[in-house]
Amino acid sequence: MSTQKETLGFQAEVKQLLQLMIHSLYSDKEIFLRELISNASDAADKLRFEALDAPALYEQDGELRIRLSVDREARTLTLTDNGIGMSRDEVIEHIGTIAKSGTRAFFEQLTGDARKDANLIGQFGVGFYSAFIVADKVTLTTRRAGLPASTGVRWESAGEGDYTLESVDVPARGTQIVLHLREGEDELLNDWQLKTIIRKYSDHITLPIEMPTPEVTDEEGKQTQAAGWETVNKASALWARAKNDISDDEYKAFYQHVAHDYSDPLAWTHARVEGRQEYTQLLYLPSHAPFDLYDRDARHGVKLYVRRVFIMDDADKLMPQYLRFIRGVIDSADLPLNVSRELLQGNKDIDAIRAGCVKKVLGMLEDLADNQADKYATFWKEFGQVLKEGVGEDFANRERIAKLLRFASTQAGNDGQTVSLADYASRMKPEQDKIYYLTADSYTAALASPHLEVFRKKGVEVLLLTDRVDEWVTSHLNEFDGKSLVSVARGALDLGALEDESEKASQKASEEAMKPLVDALTDTLKDKVKEVRVTHRLTESPACLVADEHAMSSHLERMLKAAGQSVPSSKPILEVNPEHPLVQKLDAARSQETRFADLAHIVFDQALLAEGGQLEDPAGFVKRINALMLELAA
Repeated sequence: MSTQKETLGFQAEVKQLLQLMIHSLYSDKEIFLRELISNASDAADKLRFEALDAPALYEQDGELRIRLSVDREARTLTLTDNGIGMSRDEVIEHIGTIAKSGTRAFFEQLTGDARKDANLIGQFGVGFYSAFIVADKVTLTTRRAGLPASTGVRWESAGEGDYTLESVDVPARGTQIVLHLREGEDELLNDWQLKTIIRKYSDHITLPIEMPTPEVTDEEGKQTQAAGWETVNKASALWARAKNDISDDEYKAFYQHVAHDYSDPLAWTHARVEGRQEYTQLLYLPSHAPFDLYDRDARHGVKLYVRRVFIMDDADKLMPQYLRFIRGVIDSADLPLNVSRELLQGNKDIDAIRAGCVKKVLGMLEDLADNQADKYATFWKEFGQVLKEGVGEDFANRERIAKLLRFASTQAGNDGQTVSLADYASRMKPEQDKIYYLTADSYTAALASPHLEVFRKKGVEVLLLTDRVDEWVTSHLNEFDGKSLVSVARGALDLGALEDESEKASQKASEEAMKPLVDALTDTLKDKVKEVRVTHRLTESPACLVADEHAMSSHLERMLKAAGQSVPSSKPILEVNPEHPLVQKLDAARSQETRFADLAHIVFDQALLAEGGQLEDPAGFVKRINALMLELAA
């Protein structure tokens, strides 16, 4: 008996989503069945997991399945599963609203290309709504396992802005979805067409997907086969099959299911590990980044099974944060079924599996980098910044990760991150013993930095690091292949054997000649700088700012301040170029106290601007520049 029937309105964003499903994605309508079957499979996995502690949830029906049937006269498709089901509150939370599924981000990712936009449906957790691609009305009836039959719920909507909810008696647990097909969707009333779609998109689902078989009679009308149900898909765990028995298309189809992604993966690794721990891993490298890759609260990881029993989704303890883009399945033969509780506390077996999976993933990336440069370039564009995090997070694999890193450089001539540390090392000059790099806010700013001038003059390559994570990388990666990594903007510049004896003698003479100027600048700018010294790194600019050897770089300081962090104040070192005409004019003006002070502050402010910093007193800088221009014009 129906009670408590009420009509509720969708959120504004849900209305927009429904219109998108109905109109924009119509060309990819087959995806609706893939999404609904995937949801039914997840419901069965959740039941298996909860029943580990409460076997009564099976309600004396432990054979989990998905059934699809057709009513040609009523023009309906009915999809039924006997999974976990939903309570009234869960229906309202997961079906009536989609606030948790990142709807706003979903719309921000839309491109206007129907096929590309269809890729986003499962990824954003809005797969249920794909039913409205082919249906003008959807009726969902469900009851959560373990609750009385009287707690069943019926949800119904025509996708036009509202939906109804009513309480109904539902004897069996699980969910039934009835799709009332739109005009022109008659092909979906064809059993053969439905079986084709199931085998194309859902053949790998571990649950049997069943469709009815008709009664068969002989010529005399005697029944030879009773009506029943036949399994359409293979209904076996794909990862448990031998690799030689699995086609590339099957691997790709399984990836699309496990990652809720409509595109193909870049690569995958499938292996059975035996030894102290026995487990099977099937891990995929996606071809594009998910929308929430940088969301710190988002859950990322792989699916964990124990003896093919689903334990948990997004098992982040099985994959480190810097590999959070990896998707797939790990199925252990040794772990206890209640391992999900131990994951949060730490488990030695889990740690061993994690270490093995990390090695496999890094091996897969190394193979791509060595043998499929185009695919690796695609990977790096999508996930390079995330992989860089591993330099500081995974000490055991730091050297392997370092070999996989890619950077822009002064050698490449463009902002593409294509240069590896090994590439750089192979091009080093015979007398060079350091790997030089510069961090900056952008490639353009890095390329224009005065710190590069002496390196251009000597033809020495410098890596240009412009990702926000690069400061983290360089703070943990001090050397590569026995060669230290050195910032060209920090500490005293030591070019070692790159400088000959005559250059060193000339530099020493310049330092002696400019000592009075250095002392005067130190006194004038004592509130702004830690030290003033003659530079050997500039050939064109009058001055530059350098961070102390052990101080925070100015680039990192700016990033932390922009993020609202409190940063301890530190003064930079001002280096002046004795060969520059402006510095020589400055030296000549030492006897004019006011003029010298103005010129000194202009030189400092210019150096600050050249390295991407912000002036403390912009108005004062403009006033001094104006005064100088008037003086020159007089």
